[in-house]
Amino acid sequence: MNVLRPNFLYRAARFSPTTRTQISIRAFASARPQDGDSRSERVKPIPQSPSFYTTRAVYYDQITHLEKAIGRSDRFLRHHNLLPLPDFAKASLPPLQAVWKDSIEMALEFKTKMTTTRYRKVIKLLNQLNDFKRIAETGGCPDLAEKLGSILAMYESSKKDAFLARGKRKVIILDEYGRSYTLGKRKTSSARVWMIPVQQPPRPEPTPEEMLGLQNTQSTKYPVSSTTILVNNLPLNQFFPLPTDRERISRPLKIAGALGKYNVFAIVRGGGSTGQSGALGHGIAKGIVAHEPELEVMFRRGIVSNLHRCYSFADFSSSAKLTRRDPRMVERKKTGLAKARKRVRWIFRSLSYLDSYSDASVRMGQALMWLPIHHLSSTHNPSREFAFVTYLSLGASGIEIQICDLRYNYING
Repeated sequence: MNVLRPNFLYRAARFSPTTRTQISIRAFASARPQDGDSRSERVKPIPQSPSFYTTRAVYYDQITHLEKAIGRSDRFLRHHNLLPLPDFAKASLPPLQAVWKDSIEMALEFKTKMTTTRYRKVIKLLNQLNDFKRIAETGGCPDLAEKLGSILAMYESSKKDAFLARGKRKVIILDEYGRSYTLGKRKTSSARVWMIPVQQPPRPEPTPEEMLGLQNTQSTKYPVSSTTILVNNLPLNQFFPLPTDRERISRPLKIAGALGKYNVFAIVRGGGSTGQSGALGHGIAKGIVAHEPELEVMFRRGIVSNLHRCYSFADFSSSAKLTRRDPRMVERKKTGLAKARKRVRWIFRSLSYLDSYSDASVRMGQALMWLPIHHLSSTHNPSREFAFVTYLSLGASGIEIQICDLRYNYING
């Protein structure tokens, strides 16, 4: 105890309240700047964003900005009695197709990783603003629509025009002679088609006597112009001798009621007769739509408004999607198969019929096929496992078979 007492007293004096107070006063006095010291305390700057201390300050700032815009637009539209809208008013609003940036572009815009949840949240806010813009434009609030448009323009994709133009056919422009140039495809065949309306001969104007019926004149016969369909500088019936191919080509003309109305000149390349005729029919259908735009809906959707134009039910049923390129192609051949899906024939012949021929002649010869013994009866060869056929012929009395085992011992059939 005498040895440990000095350490105990030292610790008690060290941690006494008086000692701790004196040590803290000395430390504060040494840390306090003197009067002649030019150093000043460093002041931390105030963050410009309330979400500065989050890991995604830009993302949350943009979300807050969109939510504020939605709230102000909602109050403005409610003040002008444009919200809420009944269902029939919502259905009558003009559509505004918006193409937003994808998740990768949004990640660059928000400077953070754009997960599926975050991307959906942003898209939901943008779609709501887009609906408010539609209501503002229809309700006569151009200022609000302009402001919302400036906000939405920051999030629209740069490929918007190309995306909206997808699926729309290019307008075919007629040249100075009234010709249309179209391109038709089917399988591996392609057809370049030029179509021009048939020029009707001019008719002379009737005289006043003829109009009043005072002059007895015979009826004038006007020449009837015939249409021409040339394929690779050959007539249609000469280039396509099969009636099915010619029917496939003339189907668009029959459905449109334009038989004898156009001259057709085509150049076909690639594929066979079926593919070339399908490509030519596709090009003719597109050319008819170029000359008669009112038939576009009928050719694209298969809606025949004038039933008298169809000569049969087959014409009516086959009028669907004439201007659509047929995507069906020949399926490629697969490795190990005879064709695309056909397999090589594999025959397993059963030799159980050998038991019925007990008088088969046994002759010495070369082995023709191996024969498992289990196909034979146990009385023929009960001890051996395999045998082989050395002679096989078809006689008048039946099949003559020579069967030997591995030791060339003959087995009586």
